[in-house]
Amino acid sequence: MAEEKMEFKHLVRIANTDLDGRKPLYYALTKIKGVNFMFANMVCHLAKMNRYTKTGELTDSETEVLDNVLKNPIKYNAPAWMLNRRKDYTTGEDKHVITGDLKFATENDIRLLKKIKAYRGIRHIFGLPVRGQRTRSNFRKNKGNVMGVQRKSVAPPKAEDGGKGGKGDKKKGGGKEDKKK
Repeated sequence: MAEEKMEFKHLVRIANTDLDGRKPLYYALTKIKGVNFMFANMVCHLAKMNRYTKTGELTDSETEVLDNVLKNPIKYNAPAWMLNRRKDYTTGEDKHVITGDLKFATENDIRLLKKIKAYRGIRHIFGLPVRGQRTRSNFRKNKGNVMGVQRKSVAPPKAEDGGKGGKGDKKKGGGKEDKKK
């Protein structure tokens, strides 16, 4: 019964994403778009794997199981509240979308909001904040630089006698020249 030496992989491909083999499994899974640390923890639990094992030590069969759990977590009895797309607009079912599908789904949602002229869609069209944030100080990318309050420039007083003496020509302050006189 000689132990087979496992080959360590520095890059592991799960869900069309290259993951660092030196990191723990649950942390490496968070590098997949659409997977946060809670979802990664749940995936490790559903796949019955230790979440602290290094990702590079996984076998091919274990990576296949992880891939299947990520693609269809409902089949493995994942709770619906952990999924990022509950009651999908088109199909009405609960699912979890990751990687390129997530970007495609969000773009389609925004396009639909713009098409039906919903309030959120109109805010997206004008490039304004959608979720009720204030716009006075933030979101100024379309408004130019902040100028602040500007005062009118005060013109210097004009001497009526052509600059040959008068009120405006005398120096202020207590310099040595003033004390001698």
